[in-house]
Amino acid sequence: MTLVQSDGSSVHGIAQQLNGKDAYLVNVGTGRGALIINADDWGRDRHTTDEIFQCIRHGTVSSTSAMVFMEDSERAADLARESNVDAGLHLNFTSPFASSRCSSVVAKYQERIASFLTRKRWAQVVFHPGLRSAFRAVVEAQLEEFHRLFGGGPNRIDGHHHMHLCANVLLENLLPAGTVARRNFTFAPGEKSRLNIWYRQRIDKRLARRHRLTDMLFLLPPLAPPSRVDHILSLSESHVIELETHPVNADEKAFLLGAGMLRRAEEKAITRGFVF
Repeated sequence: MTLVQSDGSSVHGIAQQLNGKDAYLVNVGTGRGALIINADDWGRDRHTTDEIFQCIRHGTVSSTSAMVFMEDSERAADLARESNVDAGLHLNFTSPFASSRCSSVVAKYQERIASFLTRKRWAQVVFHPGLRSAFRAVVEAQLEEFHRLFGGGPNRIDGHHHMHLCANVLLENLLPAGTVARRNFTFAPGEKSRLNIWYRQRIDKRLARRHRLTDMLFLLPPLAPPSRVDHILSLSESHVIELETHPVNADEKAFLLGAGMLRRAEEKAITRGFVF
């Protein structure tokens, strides 16, 4: 199976492109592979945190992305520090903040942003000038809270529902420069339209100017044909692959705790931490 990047190219041709025009594709084709399995939503609630932690202890999840101002954020941060769990920031613009530590002003800004972003599917590609202050305040508040909870700023950032890639965040450069940022998904040919691929290409190019990126990003495919799963995982031998997962979903957790993933963990194919 041939897979394509957000720029529409196949993974087999990316190494050559690095020597030419498309050098913005960070680390692709260098021969330094890594399989990073990252679990989203750490701290959203106690059940979600515990399901992720079980997979981390099992050795089949590398790292996690933590939500702040949520129901389990405080306990989850303590657990991460005590157990040396690699945690980045899961920037949230779409779910209500549940913590009393969040100011009423920031909570109201979050409500306005969420109302805009969830109203239409295409809202995230539209820059909303009336929400500039709201976006900046919500990002800064989450960065500050992460620093308080974890004792330092995040080395990497992704987004709840991938809204860290929305127009207001990108065009205003609200993500701290130099951090690892989650890129767009890698697709098989025909899975997305040419316009969709073109837009994702533009986003990844912009991200790579200020951030480090993995080579490819996939959703963990527990219900996909074994051949597709094996192909995606085999790419990590020479490419830096991030698999995004949500162990709170029963099928994903079962996949992560299965014999195949445990074998890969024992072979040290799965990284310990978000490292590449």
